[in-house]
Amino acid sequence: MTKTTCHISISLDGFVAGPDQDRDNPAGVGGLRLHEWHWHAGEPGHEEDGGPRDELMKRRGAYVMGRNMFGPIRGEWREDWRGWWGEEPPYHAPVFVLTHHPRDPIEMQGGTTFHFVTEGFDAALRRARAAAGDGDVDIAGGAATVGQALAAQAIDELVLDIVPVLLGAGERLFEGVEDPGLRPAEATHSPHATHVRYRVGR
Repeated sequence: MTKTTCHISISLDGFVAGPDQDRDNPAGVGGLRLHEWHWHAGEPGHEEDGGPRDELMKRRGAYVMGRNMFGPIRGEWREDWRGWWGEEPPYHAPVFVLTHHPRDPIEMQGGTTFHFVTEGFDAALRRARAAAGDGDVDIAGGAATVGQALAAQAIDELVLDIVPVLLGAGERLFEGVEDPGLRPAEATHSPHATHVRYRVGR
């Protein structure tokens, strides 16, 4: 059955990115610490993180992400920014990027095409579901986009990779979000992160 999912790393104090995102700090100051667990997953001492890493990287039918996750450019598109991931992003599927500023789609190597959606989250999700067909749709981030998805009751399954760091500031995942009714379904622990899969909905 087709699902809408979200899989995201989070600090103990609730942040999915640090403050002051820019070219030198793609995930905000200190934010890359949240992702070290999956860069080393499967290596000695990181064996327990292999399954969650594989789940994170599993190909979906389509993705929705916010503009801040796509890059540090704000306002009008004044340069040919093509995302953080180089010429072959890891998505290999259509990605629908929320923005207030229109832009033509960008086709990348490996099957990723970035589509820029100015009509809001609901329109992006409709387009992603249509593009995914029988595949799952993943809400890739960042915090504001996941918050919109939870408010719209659009997420069926949420996986949090809880990393034992404190960022102190940045993009807080559940800021202003009403309780979505999270029901733990599975948990995996390693020295580097605790991975909890939640079913979403009361």
